[in-house]
Amino acid sequence: MLKVVLDTNIIISNAISDMGNPSKIMNLISDKKLIICYNAEILAEYSEVLSRARFNFSPEKQRYPIDKIKELGLLIEPPLSDIPLSDESDRIFYDTAKAAEAYLITGNLKHYPEEPNIMLPAQFIEMLK
Repeated sequence: MLKVVLDTNIIISNAISDMGNPSKIMNLISDKKLIICYNAEILAEYSEVLSRARFNFSPEKQRYPIDKIKELGLLIEPPLSDIPLSDESDRIFYDTAKAAEAYLITGNLKHYPEEPNIMLPAQFIEMLK
């Protein structure tokens, strides 16, 4: 089964709309057709961003993805890499994907090096076809 690491923007996109590729990916995780990989630092970022006032998500909508990921996901504690990244806060996603041999799905390809396992949600969905 394929493993994925989801950048925070994918979690937020899914919370905003249940349509689109981020939601398709989350549905595949819920249906146990993909394994989501995570760690405490990733969950903390998801929680922090989901709780931002500008999104105005209900407490349930903030908790649901975190609870689902803990229930269905694979906890990974990656070694830290020293690969240069434009945004240091993205390192945990990159390192977790590398350690898990997972796809890193992001809406911000420019934040990561060009690698075949790092892709946009639409690219990932197309690859699955």
